[in-house]
Amino acid sequence: MTANAAPLVDWTAFNQARAELGSDFVRILGYFREDGVKSLDAIEGAMRAKSAAALVRPAHTLKGEARQFGAEPLGDLAERIEMTARRCVELHTTPDELIPEVVKIRPLFEQTLELFDRETNPLATRRPAAAGFGRRAVFGRAG
Repeated sequence: MTANAAPLVDWTAFNQARAELGSDFVRILGYFREDGVKSLDAIEGAMRAKSAAALVRPAHTLKGEARQFGAEPLGDLAERIEMTARRCVELHTTPDELIPEVVKIRPLFEQTLELFDRETNPLATRRPAAAGFGRRAVFGRAG
């Protein structure tokens, strides 16, 4: 990511969703992962079929779910796909102009999920104590 690039996740929004969802957070984040993959598959399939109409719903779904967790760049890209596809439907044109965006969306989704995983993985935040597992504890006199 370049110095001027926006972060992939708005952590304030992410933590707000975490607080609001409480014990349901991990389950709903799992749904985001599953639904996101389905939306991406549908977007890519619609693009191969050159069907602007078939792009609208999965892009719209991904946009809303991404923004729920603070994944603004992913939500913005999904919105560009959705809105351009809607325009193509109105104009009765193929969505060929969306090829660059469709190519970018899966890697962006995967990068975003990596950040979510890093943030929510309880093992990633644990640090070994000075005399923790694998370290020899000193008992008795130092000498």
